Amino acid sequence: MRCSKVGAVICISVILLCSSCSSVLLKEDSQPITAILGAFNKEVMMLEEQLTDKQQQTIEGMRFVTGKLHGKSVVVAWTGIGKVNAAMTTTLLIEHFRPGEVIFSGIAGSVNPQLSPGDIVIAAETAHHDMGILRADGFYNRGVINPLDGWRNPVYLPADKRLLKLAEQAADQVVLETIKTTVGERTPKIIKGVVVTGDVFVASPAKCAELRERLNADAVEMEGAAMAQICYQRRIPHLVVRSISDKADETAREDSMMFQEMAAKNSATLIAKIAELLSSQLPVEKSSKRR
Repeated sequence: MRCSKVGAVICISVILLCSSCSSVLLKEDSQPITAILGAFNKEVMMLEEQLTDKQQQTIEGMRFVTGKLHGKSVVVAWTGIGKVNAAMTTTLLIEHFRPGEVIFSGIAGSVNPQLSPGDIVIAAETAHHDMGILRADGFYNRGVINPLDGWRNPVYLPADKRLLKLAEQAADQVVLETIKTTVGERTPKIIKGVVVTGDVFVASPAKCAELRERLNADAVEMEGAAMAQICYQRRIPHLVVRSISDKADETAREDSMMFQEMAAKNSATLIAKIAELLSSQLPVEKSSKRR
């Protein structure tokens, strides 16, 4: 059917109006959304409770919550435990929300003997401690080929420099609750270091010593490097922040249950401060260069 001249004018007017509305919406919130992930529901809920203008949606069975965190547009999601779950959730999130950056928050076991429950590691680098080549003379870490460009990933996946700098600024400004110990109270420390990831809950002093010697690890967990690899391969800025819940030794399971809420709270507090700093920054530009 052919349109009349009047109909054609109306159609064009509607198109122009829609384009105008889209431009206004982009100007009102020109910053890309920030994605925040956590492996445990409790870690995610601590951040969800702080959101304003909350909206929930389910994508492929996964729950995502959008809103404002200290003025920053964010999407928050619970990944579940393990590298496959983390990679799946990260991929869904990237495809549907196109975030400007992805941050992983949560708990971890300490590999660095100087760290105790409640302390925080801001990951300058993450690595898969169980990815590599197992030979007769031992295990050698090695990155896999990135199927998007054919280049081999590095063993250590570097955090985005801008996010890392903001995290360090947040660490100087944030106030964490003091931690009660058998000898009194202490203030949690925040360090920049190496977080390693594997599909195993580490509760072994021998394994900790190995991770410390082989990868110079400060903390060990089960999701961070999977998220980091997805983001690295797709050139999306990322950061992993982990608060210590246990020492990854024989009592790791019991200690994790005892300290995980306090550790998760400390991590969420730092993440909220990072979001506050992000809300006043210019949008992060995706790198077009191969790292």
